[in-house]
Amino acid sequence: MMHGSSWWSYLRYDESQPQPRIDRDLLRRVLSYAAPYRAHLAIVLATIVVISSLSLAPPLLMRSLIDTAIPAGDVGLVTVLGLGMVAVPLVNGIAGVVQRWASASMGEGIIYDLRRELFGHLQRMSLGFFTNTKTGEVMSRLNSDVVGAQQAVTSTFVSLVANVVTVVATFAVMLGLEWRLTLLAVSILPLFIVASRQVGKRLRRVRRSQMEQNAEMSSIMQETLSVSGALLVKLFARAEDEDRRFARQAAAVRDLGIKQATIGRWFFMALGLVSALGTAVVFWVGAVMVIGGQLTVGTIVALSAYLASLYGPLAALANARVEFVTSLVSFERVFEVLDMPGDVQEAAHPVVLESVTGRIEFDDVWFSYGESTRSGLESVRRYGWGSMTPGDDAEATIAAEGWALADLSFTIEPGETVALVGPSGAGKTTLTYLVPRLYDATRGTVRLDGVDVRELSLTTTGRAVGVVTQEAYLFHDTIEANLRYARPDASMDDIRAAAQAANIDEFVMGLPDGYGTRVGERGYRLSGGEKQRIAIARVILKDPSILILDEATSHLDATSEALIQDALERVMEGRTSLVIAHRLSTILTADRIFVLDGGRLVEEGDHAALLARGGLYATLYRTQFRHADAEIRIDG
Repeated sequence: MMHGSSWWSYLRYDESQPQPRIDRDLLRRVLSYAAPYRAHLAIVLATIVVISSLSLAPPLLMRSLIDTAIPAGDVGLVTVLGLGMVAVPLVNGIAGVVQRWASASMGEGIIYDLRRELFGHLQRMSLGFFTNTKTGEVMSRLNSDVVGAQQAVTSTFVSLVANVVTVVATFAVMLGLEWRLTLLAVSILPLFIVASRQVGKRLRRVRRSQMEQNAEMSSIMQETLSVSGALLVKLFARAEDEDRRFARQAAAVRDLGIKQATIGRWFFMALGLVSALGTAVVFWVGAVMVIGGQLTVGTIVALSAYLASLYGPLAALANARVEFVTSLVSFERVFEVLDMPGDVQEAAHPVVLESVTGRIEFDDVWFSYGESTRSGLESVRRYGWGSMTPGDDAEATIAAEGWALADLSFTIEPGETVALVGPSGAGKTTLTYLVPRLYDATRGTVRLDGVDVRELSLTTTGRAVGVVTQEAYLFHDTIEANLRYARPDASMDDIRAAAQAANIDEFVMGLPDGYGTRVGERGYRLSGGEKQRIAIARVILKDPSILILDEATSHLDATSEALIQDALERVMEGRTSLVIAHRLSTILTADRIFVLDGGRLVEEGDHAALLARGGLYATLYRTQFRHADAEIRIDG
């Protein structure tokens, strides 16, 4: 039968839609993905030659039946020829199974290669890509488009309606020619049903496993390629580990796909044998009837020809696939993503620092989100439709959109704590994004320990910088797994020590499964304060030299807020800290306060000096926390 999704794709196909320009470069690139599977391709070609050659034998057997066996009345020869008619599809069926295994191995291998390459490329895209791209679009590229691309290499298209009409019409004509032999031919149809049920059970089990494994693979993609997940992977420099985890899951999907395809081929081989059995029975009985003078030779020849038209479509119905042009569009969509350059790229020869002391320098730094808005999937090049890359007027566009940060120059010494304050939209969060290279400065230079962050390896920046955001992101896994994400080789003692420092160990140990407790999707089983303390423990376990904190104590009860504040004070000890301050107590204990407004650093100093100056900080102090206690926050 025709695969449901393929048939639906066929019905939806609209020739009025723009077609891709099929050029040599596109075809060459498509074929390059089949190059690693030359051996499988050779097997496919060899089996095609075998099957095509053997398919020439039945007409010769029929000629011998008509010209020799029947006139001579040789029932034995008739039997031998009938057995030969069974032997041909048997050998063809075995060759077909081998062919299907080879083509499925090649096709599923191409899916695996494309998925892994695409996933690895997406892992290395900047945060701007994920903020400007719908997660569902990314999932579509990794799932539907990759499968469609595979079908362009390994599949062909067959019309379901044409085969159904052929079966009905053939049956009607055969009834008119000889109803007894027609009913005899139809009498073997229960064998088709038996074969379908037996193989169908196995296919259903395999298909169920496929759906489960695909769901797990989709879960990995959803978690790690969402904005929050991508941020977490980058901050903990775990892209390579995620590549390996995804590769294991994709390999399981690949193996199940090969198994399903091979079982399906055995099924069609069984159908072929049943068809051959029916043909042989009709030949034998028909020949006996001709010998007995009950049937003419012409009638049996006609019936034999119609038998091929009756049984052949039953196997052909399973070969439905999306047509070639649609599959090429799928390849094209995959290439669009693979060809997207990352706006945060690692240097050709990156500098690797074994340890980072924590000195941060901003040298005339300017940043605009205007560039990052062009990094989503809507900006990709489409074959034959031109490119959509920024032109010479890019700078004018950025200027028109405005700068998120402008003319920032400062130095933060190792171990120093700097509080960032300012009205909403002042650029505080954007400033912190540039330190771990979630974005790159549009102009100017950001340095860690005197080295331009663009020259540092992404692993160095990922390990050196720890970030606690307002919204803690947790994977749908155990508490231990979420903590161990920061340091996979950490011992249980290290994990518990970090949790104790974050004031969460006592709570975790009170749970029925302790550190083996699953937190649910995005940690929904935990309260905001519990999730935040786990995130703090994760950063403590990472032990970074530079700490970036967006104090997430708003909307929490007093107890959770006090526990988190105490944990934050512990984690800041001995580290260079950039704190987007929401609390007066944090501001008062900071070594320096940076006051931002409109993306610019307008004031700098300690609490007393800034109050005496009477500028923006003094205004914020008077209007937003004039009660001057630890519970009052600055709007940040």
